[in-house]
Amino acid sequence: MLSAGLIGLPMVGKTTIFNLVTNAGAQTSKFLTGKADTNVSMAEVPDRRIDFLSALYKPRKTIYAQVKFSDVPGLVRGASQGKGVGNTFLDGIRQADLLVHVVRAFENTEVLHVEGSINPLRDVETIDLELLLADMDFVEKRIQRIEGGKKVTRENASELELMKKILAGLENEIPLRSIELSGEEKDMLLNYSFFTDKPLILVVNTDEDQFRAGDYPGKKELADLAVSRGIGLIELCGLMEMEISQLPPEDRDMFMADLGIDSLGSERLAQAVYNSLGLISFFTVGEDEVRAWTIDRGTDARKAAGKIHSDIERGFIRAEVAGYKDMAELQSMAKLKEKGLARLEGKEYLVQDGDIINFRFNI
Repeated sequence: MLSAGLIGLPMVGKTTIFNLVTNAGAQTSKFLTGKADTNVSMAEVPDRRIDFLSALYKPRKTIYAQVKFSDVPGLVRGASQGKGVGNTFLDGIRQADLLVHVVRAFENTEVLHVEGSINPLRDVETIDLELLLADMDFVEKRIQRIEGGKKVTRENASELELMKKILAGLENEIPLRSIELSGEEKDMLLNYSFFTDKPLILVVNTDEDQFRAGDYPGKKELADLAVSRGIGLIELCGLMEMEISQLPPEDRDMFMADLGIDSLGSERLAQAVYNSLGLISFFTVGEDEVRAWTIDRGTDARKAAGKIHSDIERGFIRAEVAGYKDMAELQSMAKLKEKGLARLEGKEYLVQDGDIINFRFNI
């Protein structure tokens, strides 16, 4: 299951954003609590294509793609040395596929910033350092374990050399993603998971005035950082979106129109997490169910069939495929077939994002 870990300093609005994307209703606070529990819940990936297909077919069930979000307690400067509640809870997101760093830009005198002032770029650098130190601690312990063994095998010797190479980079504040590794070295790391090697999305949590003005402290610096690192950056106002989420649908649309937006930041976040990992959706449709199925980009038709059921993959014959755009225009599978827009594809066909597929199989 695709998973994302929410990280950041305390009191930046992480749990509010977690609640927005998951509807989990996790408890939030205006004060530091020292709580060390991790919130975990599933989030639907908003998709207007699914909305359209569901309205067209009126199925008994509509199922969106899903992402698991984990919201860990806030890190503080020096967490790796045990300050605050430490960083041992980071193990709860060590296996996450992607990290979402929530950065505070909003001003609120009732919610004090742990560093005493609003400075998003400083906060990003603080968390980056804590993640790097967490990786360094992991590598140091692995080195000690190999060197402390009764016998160092050839494989262990190769891994030991690699770990020392990684440690040297981390000690120079070079994240693992920026350390040049050979294909063989990357293979040796397949069973490990490092924070500084994970894809990252920055989420800037603004207040309403900042959101309406389209500006906040350090905006240009953060934008430049995101471009230089090739990472996503999303701006949203968590408090305002929480208020919007509690409105009736008609009032919600009116409020969003007043803001000049057609989608909420929390929706864009779920979509960004999904897209950042090279994932796409194909759809199955019918009166019983309209459903999005998650696959890696570049997956062939036979393997895509296996996402539904292993029997369909094993007995695969053909895939009847139609494009979403054609369906949106003609609004009928029968009309698509009349115009030759529904085609049969073999097992080696590479499924495209938005394909509507009916698999033919025999077992």
